[in-house]
Amino acid sequence: MKISGNEIKPGMLLEHKDDLWEVLKTQHVKPGKGGAFNQVEMKSVNKGTKLNERFRSSDTAEKASIEEIIFNYLYEDEMDYYFINQKSFEQINIKKEIVGEKGKFLKEELEVKISFYEEKPISIELPNQINCKVESTDAALKGQTVSSSYKPAILDNGVKIQVPPFIESGDEIIIDTRSIEYIKKV
Repeated sequence: MKISGNEIKPGMLLEHKDDLWEVLKTQHVKPGKGGAFNQVEMKSVNKGTKLNERFRSSDTAEKASIEEIIFNYLYEDEMDYYFINQKSFEQINIKKEIVGEKGKFLKEELEVKISFYEEKPISIELPNQINCKVESTDAALKGQTVSSSYKPAILDNGVKIQVPPFIESGDEIIIDTRSIEYIKKV
């Protein structure tokens, strides 16, 4: 599907220069001289390289047609993560490099959205919020103001985040999987 250069937004997948690109950042620039353009930073889904490109509003870009399917996480081995489609009971495996850091948040039966491009899995999307258990954290120091003081904590999956002073080891918390930040205590 063709879209104009000023419709490009972060998170989109574009077919550009015989490759599939994920849009990381966009900035609308209106110079004093000449026409306005959209400065787009993209990352190749296949190669991992980055590219900065200018798209004028008169330029067009090809938006990749992506199919998103809901899967449930099953298990992992040394190389892959395994998922099952609850409707068709089809099992798929995805390389750990594709999943990346998100793999640390995968728990058995967790529902994820997997994006496919030409029937090949290219990315997974976790639920926006997920429950985690605090493995260890420092004791809160007396006299610190509550509003600005956060302390480091390690979750049961090994991820390090900042939590408020009242959170203690063993507490269940909810975190935002997009920004990997504390939301609230369960």
